[in-house]
Amino acid sequence: MTTLENRPNSALLVVDVQNGVVKDAYERDAVVANIASLVDRARREHVPVIWVRHSDEGLVKDSDEWRIVPELVPADVEALVEKNYGDSFEDTILETVLADLGIGRLVVTGAQTDACIRSTLHGALVRGYDATLVSDAHTTEDGTAWGAPPPEAVIAHTNLYWKYQTAPGRTAGTVETSDVDFVAAPTNSSN
Repeated sequence: MTTLENRPNSALLVVDVQNGVVKDAYERDAVVANIASLVDRARREHVPVIWVRHSDEGLVKDSDEWRIVPELVPADVEALVEKNYGDSFEDTILETVLADLGIGRLVVTGAQTDACIRSTLHGALVRGYDATLVSDAHTTEDGTAWGAPPPEAVIAHTNLYWKYQTAPGRTAGTVETSDVDFVAAPTNSSN
């Protein structure tokens, strides 16, 4: 139900699943496996997979930390968006890629829950996209040393508030990996 005209299609967005980003992430292997299953399903269903890769002083371009994890390999025909800010739309080609593909709905996965995932979800919604968060396909590292809640609480809270997120003419919500439907909007029955 996106507010973007002539954008009937969905895409799987894989945000920052890079060696240095998920190295110490909560339930890393399970989350990466869920993302891998979604990538496989999207490809089988001819749904575009859009990859996002972050770089900054801690994720130096072409370093091992900057590379996407070896379990996930972008296909040559899939868009790879380079970014330097939390919101995957900010100062990137993401909007152009999505417009060219007629994408109005994003199914969002990746890392870090409390940074780039949150920023990208909100960035998508305010730009007119429907934005579905896959509740068991995003993760974050332990930030308790800096005053953050434990990672499982960060993930649970993000799933809770995104499940009930609304905006005029747009849908948000959460869905588990097993229940992802690249055509239908979420029913907000999972968290």
